[in-house]
Amino acid sequence: MKRPITIFSAQWADLPFDEVCRIFSEIGYDGVEIACWGEHLDVRRAEKDAAYVDEIQKTLEKYNLKAWALGCALAGHTVGDLWDKRLNNFAPASLADNPAGIREWAVEDVKATARAAKNLGINTVTGLMGSAIWKYWYSFPQTTTEMIEEAFDEIYELWSPIFDEYDRCGVKFAFEVHPTEIAFDYHTCKKLFDRFDNRPTLCLNFDPSHLYWQGINPALFLRDFADKVIHTHIKDVAVRYDGRSGILGSLLTFGDTDRAWNFRSPGYGDVKFKDIIWELNRMGYTGPLSVEWEDSGMERIHGATDAYNFVKNLDFSPSDVAFDESIKSK
Repeated sequence: MKRPITIFSAQWADLPFDEVCRIFSEIGYDGVEIACWGEHLDVRRAEKDAAYVDEIQKTLEKYNLKAWALGCALAGHTVGDLWDKRLNNFAPASLADNPAGIREWAVEDVKATARAAKNLGINTVTGLMGSAIWKYWYSFPQTTTEMIEEAFDEIYELWSPIFDEYDRCGVKFAFEVHPTEIAFDYHTCKKLFDRFDNRPTLCLNFDPSHLYWQGINPALFLRDFADKVIHTHIKDVAVRYDGRSGILGSLLTFGDTDRAWNFRSPGYGDVKFKDIIWELNRMGYTGPLSVEWEDSGMERIHGATDAYNFVKNLDFSPSDVAFDESIKSK
């Protein structure tokens, strides 16, 4: 089994799409998980402009790359998030400080992403969903059960019409369990699927890095949600509790060595990726292994190259024989 090795273009959105495709191809990647921001993909054009879609496809073909997924984390998060000024960074500048306008833009952008994916021949969109209660995760002042239920209901009401559009397009939405989202750990993920009555449209983009620093076993998470995983991120995190720094990050920026945890290039952190590959084999996963490269302490072209080689050496096929078959008595 040879799973495609891809890379998320989000951390390269400052570069033109043609240039990042050239870089990724020269490194050896099989494809790109295309970020729907920067200069990489304008979903509003791709949903209706056949010539633009053809241009994207020709760029991929030029560098012998494929796209298995589009990534719409920014618009997706904005759909369900409580507005604050940080969301101005995600939405068009003309909507700055306009909470209703920003949410309306986000809803339409996520729908447009489904139509763009259909036009590109892609059936998976990865992303986030936002949360009205993330700031309530620590129950002081008290967070009532009613507040939690209302927030999950709000996500249901916001996203159900979006998923209707995904169904019309034959595209699935692969949500990433992530801090700041309505589902940020094991039990909130289960609650989210329950609230949507396990709607087939809503799936998972498995990312071990956001689980590990919370104390969740990524391999166990993968086993329990195996039937929902349609896309996988390869992203690492290093946890270093020194007696001073705690799990909440101390409001220190990523990369600060006083933090208790930092994202690392794959293989430089603590995620047990071999256990993850074993679980992916067990569940029959044949989709992409998509590098989401985030490491404040490493130059990114070196990092992307090193990450490709790490994943290439990491991936292995399941056995097609029982290891003890040959020692049977004749």
